Amino acid sequence: MHTHPIKMKRGLLILWSLFYFSVANTDTRNQANQPLEFNQLKISRKYVQGKQDSAPKNATSPSVHRGSTNNQREQDKIVYMPGQTGVAEFDQYAGYVTVDAKAGRALFYYFVEAPQDPSDKPLVLWLNGGPGCSSFGSGAMLELGPFSVHSDNKTLYKKKHAWNRVANMLFIEIPAGVGYSYSNTTSDYYNTGDQRTTDDAYTFLVTWLEKFPEYRDRDFFITGESYAGHYIPELANLILSKNRATNVTSVKLKGVAIGNADLDDNLTLRASYDYYWMHAMISGKAYTAIKDKCSFNGTYTKDCLNAMNLAIQEKGNVDDYDIYAPICHDASNPSKSSDSLVFGDPCTNHYVSSYLNRPEVQRALHANTTGLGYPWMDCSQHVYDNWNWKDSPETMLPSIKKLISSGTRIWLYSGDMDAVCSFISTQYVLDNLGLPIEASWRPWRIDNEVAGYVIGYKGLVFATVRGAGHMVPYYQPRRALALFSSFLEGKLPPH
Repeated sequence: MHTHPIKMKRGLLILWSLFYFSVANTDTRNQANQPLEFNQLKISRKYVQGKQDSAPKNATSPSVHRGSTNNQREQDKIVYMPGQTGVAEFDQYAGYVTVDAKAGRALFYYFVEAPQDPSDKPLVLWLNGGPGCSSFGSGAMLELGPFSVHSDNKTLYKKKHAWNRVANMLFIEIPAGVGYSYSNTTSDYYNTGDQRTTDDAYTFLVTWLEKFPEYRDRDFFITGESYAGHYIPELANLILSKNRATNVTSVKLKGVAIGNADLDDNLTLRASYDYYWMHAMISGKAYTAIKDKCSFNGTYTKDCLNAMNLAIQEKGNVDDYDIYAPICHDASNPSKSSDSLVFGDPCTNHYVSSYLNRPEVQRALHANTTGLGYPWMDCSQHVYDNWNWKDSPETMLPSIKKLISSGTRIWLYSGDMDAVCSFISTQYVLDNLGLPIEASWRPWRIDNEVAGYVIGYKGLVFATVRGAGHMVPYYQPRRALALFSSFLEGKLPPH
């Protein structure tokens, strides 16, 4: 008996399989869950009619942050972070940049300069994915910024391998509705997509550089992870297009680096099941059924969906974003979390969320000045509960090809413990690009220990990070910093 094919993007498959069995058993409202939940919503809007989200409670907020004067820059300077031990060895800034004055749409940023010789170091933008996850909360506070939060939810500790050791780091909460960023126009929350996010990011950059003019001629790089595999190529191509159109280099873009990138819906999904099989997480029977029933070309039969569901049931309660990572069972008692050999407290995102909702912290950050009607969240319900995300291309390969043709430095890197946006999916993307190899596959090392593997193509470098999950700087901070430093230098990581 033949089954009728169902035309769908990756989200419907997630709705049938990964979302139900995997997300149900992990922490909610954090970046680790976000791509799965977003993909569910992408497809749900096709098949479920009539649902409307309630508007964010700040929709009629009266204030808008305008302009970018030197006085406002000094007002954005962070004097002291609550819970900080001692005096910071670097300057920090936080505040808002308005990207649409008419709509009242303003984006929150956090900027931390290098402790030594910041004038000699590049400017680097970090973007988290989701869509809807905070580059400040996830990127800066969890992964690669100078501070993170102790389990008391109040005090901070310095991170030894913060990326501002080698660059001046800028983090944006984007789109509006993420973190402290907001809009005064209710419809903005129902008309968000890749294009608006890209346009707002560009407007932010140009405006922010007016506030920090010494960075206008500084080498500029864009980095990030996961769904930033959409944001980063789109923003980079827009910057290059604007520079050409005006014959003025408004933003001196030099390169991009994307970790565990979400670049192609079908290739990413196919790679997840290959990853399960390669890591002894599913049976030969389940894997054979998937290979027989699923073409991973955008058309999926009921038999294929059933085969994938069988595999997910066999896999059980494993965090797909780091298959060896522990799960936070009780944020108030971290000792109850499962044991793990990998780096990181699995409850850290809870500590960060609690800290960033403290009134004294928000005052220090010049955040929530309009009185948002909801708490700060690592991943925004206003965005990923949004049933109207307007545009999310099925594949980013055309954008990547366009960026390669521009001569922009491009690095892709993958933590090898991530099963969702896995190293295998990136390799499938590279196979599709068909780039000539210029430097053969080899290990790269730190202190004579293999830290990962790297291969150089014409126009692109791909590296893996051994022992890291989806959020590479969180699980392997030292290796991540070493790889990032090599990227900035334009040199392959050490042999």
